[in-house]
Amino acid sequence: MSGNPIFQGWYADPEGAIFGKKYWVFPTFSARYPQQVRFDAFSSPDLVTWTKHERILDTARVKWAKKAMWAPAIVQKGKQYFLFFGANDIQSDQEEGGIGVAVADQPQGPYKDYLGKPLVDKFHNGAQPIDQYVFKDKDGQYYLIYGGWRHCNIAKLKDDFTGFIPFEDGTTFKEITPKGYVEGPIMFIRNGKYYFMWSEGGWTGPDYSVAYAVADSPFGPFERVGKILQQDPEIATGAGHHSVMQVPGKDQWYIIYHRRPLTETDRDHRVTCIDEMHFDEDGMIKPVKITNTGVARNPLK
Repeated sequence: MSGNPIFQGWYADPEGAIFGKKYWVFPTFSARYPQQVRFDAFSSPDLVTWTKHERILDTARVKWAKKAMWAPAIVQKGKQYFLFFGANDIQSDQEEGGIGVAVADQPQGPYKDYLGKPLVDKFHNGAQPIDQYVFKDKDGQYYLIYGGWRHCNIAKLKDDFTGFIPFEDGTTFKEITPKGYVEGPIMFIRNGKYYFMWSEGGWTGPDYSVAYAVADSPFGPFERVGKILQQDPEIATGAGHHSVMQVPGKDQWYIIYHRRPLTETDRDHRVTCIDEMHFDEDGMIKPVKITNTGVARNPLK
């Protein structure tokens, strides 16, 4: 079994991915904002044995990023890997920062700044430019889904990820915020349906949790179904800000998330965990039972 947490250290907001025959996790380094100046990554052939890849990207390679490097999102396109990230925790359009993009030739980097500036550096529809997720639709179109401060936007990415393509109505950022949304959006497709998931509650508290909605398009409308991941006072608190991985070719799903050990009260003492995620006969996500055992060894074929 993997055990939970799956690796040592304070790490949060984990982005899970599968490249070739390896599982990958790209988390936030969980510390005070001025110390959040780097990203580490972790890889595993089987979900049990993990290798740490240190400092795959840091502020020295992103001139505009100073602090609060958060919640990476990763996508492979062609022979390159694009790492989308938030930096600087901007509070207004007058501050420098937002969502950036870095690029590398392998998942473990080293990554370099792709644009020399943020991809999104302003508030649109009230959404703080953080917590980015890159979603590839069935037709091959990539979208950026992001947003803090209880607002979530979707925008159509250009093919080279250098900017956005406006929608037919002339807008670039469409709001798709469901009821209860706070931050941490992700999206995936299963059996033709679009599953939209997000985090609720306050990230520093025990009530942090994950909810979801289902729709027939990436634009919704997304009607909240309910929570599927939350604290278990017997195991850990503050379970949230997650991602999911599907084993290629199988209807087998994992949820990767962070939580706070019962022994910890510091807001930044968060660890990365994994558990199985199941669906019922109607395609609804069953509530996830958070565990200390984690998941069974599962080498990729």
